[in-house]
Amino acid sequence: MSAPHAVIIAGGKGSRLGGVRKAELRIGGIGLLDRVAGRLAGVAEPILVATGPGTSPVGLPAGCSGIADLAKPCAGPLAGLVAAVQHLRDNGVRNGLLVSVAVDTPFLPTDFVSRMIASLGDSPAVYAAWGEDFFPPHAVWQLEALQGLPIELDSGAAPNSLKALQRRIGARRLDWAQRGKSNPFININTMAELLTAQARVTG
Repeated sequence: MSAPHAVIIAGGKGSRLGGVRKAELRIGGIGLLDRVAGRLAGVAEPILVATGPGTSPVGLPAGCSGIADLAKPCAGPLAGLVAAVQHLRDNGVRNGLLVSVAVDTPFLPTDFVSRMIASLGDSPAVYAAWGEDFFPPHAVWQLEALQGLPIELDSGAAPNSLKALQRRIGARRLDWAQRGKSNPFININTMAELLTAQARVTG
């Protein structure tokens, strides 16, 4: 099987962080985008970076490539996924696997890609969970199951969130809670969460 494609969803406006683009935040001296990209072992290059409508990627790590804005924006992380599907379609890629992750999760497991793929089986998608919490952006998708998304977006028939999409296609849930004591999928939305992440890195 060929290496999976991957997209880092980095379109968050960071409104609760004073409007700072999350991809440019640094934890322990390393940018979030660099941290997350460095944990996507085994994916095909370039790793796609979806920065959302009206923005352009700045300072992309080696092996990453920004992807074009959507012609018709949709809400939240779903926009990044649809942008990745459209980009791959435009380049003749309609089959295989697509890994999606959010840029604001600095503690993404280094075996995220391999373990998620191993759990996919014959399901159209698998998403990460930690006990009762679940994280729709952190997923592996069968590209075949996503080919209708750009058309549905144009017609107004697309689901309104990744959660709704995963529910519709019957995605599998993978609980990582037995793998360690700390949730690796915590994300950074506030200054308090940023400071907590800094403290976790520094021990």
